[in-house]
Amino acid sequence: MTLHIRLAALLGGACALSACAHTATAPTPAPAPTAEYYGTREPFAQHAVYFVLTDRFVNGDPSNDHRQQGGAHPTFDQPTPGAPAGRTDNVGYLGGDFKGLLDHADYIRGLGFGAVWVTPIVDNPDEAFTGGDPVTWGAMFTDRGKTGFHGYWGVNFYELDEHLPSAGLDFAGLTAGLKRHGLKTVLDIVCNHGSPAYTMPKDQPKFGEIYDRDGTLLADHQNLHPTKLDPQHNPLHAMYNTKPGLAQLSDINENDPRVLEYFVGAYSQWIDQGADAFRIDTIPWMPHAYWHDFVTRIRAKHPGFYMFAEAFDYDAGKIAEHTWPQNAGVSVLDFPLKERLAEVFGPKGGGYERLAERLYLENGPYQNPYDLATFYDNHDMARLDAKDTGFIDAHNFLFTARGIPVIYYGSETGFERGTAEHAGNRNYFGADRIAAAPRSPIFAPLQRIANMRARLPALQRGLQANVEMQGDRAVFYRVLQEGPQQQIALVLLNKGDAPADFVVTQWLQPGRWQASMAGGELEVNSTGLRTSVPAHGAEVYVLDAAVTDPGLRAELDRMMTTARRP
Repeated sequence: MTLHIRLAALLGGACALSACAHTATAPTPAPAPTAEYYGTREPFAQHAVYFVLTDRFVNGDPSNDHRQQGGAHPTFDQPTPGAPAGRTDNVGYLGGDFKGLLDHADYIRGLGFGAVWVTPIVDNPDEAFTGGDPVTWGAMFTDRGKTGFHGYWGVNFYELDEHLPSAGLDFAGLTAGLKRHGLKTVLDIVCNHGSPAYTMPKDQPKFGEIYDRDGTLLADHQNLHPTKLDPQHNPLHAMYNTKPGLAQLSDINENDPRVLEYFVGAYSQWIDQGADAFRIDTIPWMPHAYWHDFVTRIRAKHPGFYMFAEAFDYDAGKIAEHTWPQNAGVSVLDFPLKERLAEVFGPKGGGYERLAERLYLENGPYQNPYDLATFYDNHDMARLDAKDTGFIDAHNFLFTARGIPVIYYGSETGFERGTAEHAGNRNYFGADRIAAAPRSPIFAPLQRIANMRARLPALQRGLQANVEMQGDRAVFYRVLQEGPQQQIALVLLNKGDAPADFVVTQWLQPGRWQASMAGGELEVNSTGLRTSVPAHGAEVYVLDAAVTDPGLRAELDRMMTTARRP
C-alpha cells in the first residue's frame, strides 16, 4: 500500500533571442530532500516468526520415530510422572519432524507469518538420561528420565538428529521447501553447553561427549563432576569448564581455542544449507568477547545475518548489553516487555501504560529497540495464562507495536494456556489440532492482524510515536519514510469489553486514509479522525504519503536522534 512518488522536473520559461541579446532563465532549484523516518533498516523485521518445538508440532513421517531406541532407557513416549487426572506431559520423543513441519507450511504462512523458528536440529543422545533429579509433574531443572527431544543436548553439532529428516528431506530440503511457501528459517543454536554429563549411575553413551564432523571424539566428561575434570592432563576434558553450570549439563570452555572454530564451522554449515537467521540460546552463559568473535566470523561470510538471543532476565539494562556492537551486536528476545505482556493481558490485568514503560522508544539501553524479538511466552516458561480475549488483545499489540513478533506454536488456539514445563507447555500439537484451529475464537483475529502487518511496511519498520497509552486504550503512529516507501499508520487499540470511541487530532494530517481492518476509506480534514473500535479490537488507518503535519514531522525528527543508541 505504499505510494511511489515520482518527481518530475518542470522546465518553463523561454529564451528571447535577437540579433543583439541572449537572455537565459535561471535554473530551477532542486527540491529539498525528504527527511527519512524509520525505526529499523533490518530486512528481517518484515517477518513475524512462528516458533515450533519441532518434535511436538506434527509427526509427518512415523518411519523416523525410532520407537525402540534406548533399550533399558527408552526414548519414545515417556509420560511425565505425577500428572493429575486428565492432564498430560511427556519427556520422550513424540515424532514431530521436518516432514510434519513442511506439510503444514501453508498453514503457518496463511496465518500471516514470514518465518519459522525451529529448535536445535543437531544430534542428541540416544537414551533417556539416568542422572540428575527425577522428572516429576511441574518440576524445573530435573532431567532424570528425560530425552533430548527438544534438541538442546547436542553431541555432534555437524550432524542432524535422526528423528528429524526423512528420505529425500534433510535440513537443506526443509529450508528450500519453506522458502517455496514464503517462509524463512530461524535456526536455534547453542554454544555454551552440550548434553547432561555427570551424576549417571553408569556412564551412558554420548552423554557428556562432543564429536567432530567426521565422528571423531573431541571431548568426554566421563561422568565426572566438573570439579573432578583435569583439562591440563586429559585433552578430552579441555573443552569443558571445571565449575558446574545449569543442571548437569556439560559447560563449554570458551577459552579452549578449538571451541570457536568448532561452532563457527558447525553453524556455518547450516547457513549454507539454508538457515536465514539464528536464535542464540543462553547467551549470558558465555562472555561478550566470545560472542563478539562468533558473530564477527559469521557475518564476515554472511553480511547482515540476523540473530536474536535469549538472555532470560527482566532487567533491560542487563540484556541490552548483548545488542551493543562492542559485545555480540545482536538483537535479543524482549523479556522485560514479555513480563508486562503477561501481566496486562493475563489475570492480573493492567493498562497500556504498563507496556509503554517497557518499549524504550527513546534514549533506551538497547542498540535498537525496533530490532527486538517480542513475545509473551515460549517453551522455557509458563504459556500465557489468559482468556481468549487476552490472546486477541496481546496479538493486536504485538503485531502493531515496535519489534518483531514471535508466537509459540499453538498460541493461535490458546493451546495449553497457563501450563509450565513438565506440566503441558511442550505437549504435542498435531495435524488434528491444526485442522481444528480455525474454529478457535483466537485464530481469525490473529490471522487478520498478522497478515495486515505483513502488508504494511510502516508496522514492520516504522518509527513509533505514542499519542495515548492508558488503561484499555492505545493510540500511536508508525511511520516509515525511506526512499520510495512513504507510509503513515495510525494504530487504535481497545482491550476493553465494550466498543470505544476515538477522536484523534494530534499529528493528524488531512488525506484519504484507508481502514486496514474494517476496509473502506475515511476522508480526514482539520476536524480530526473520529471512529469507534470494537471491544477487544484494533483498527489501523493508513495514509501512503509523505509526512506534512508540522507537529508530527518535528516529533519524528526528534525521535530519529533518540530512538537508537549513537
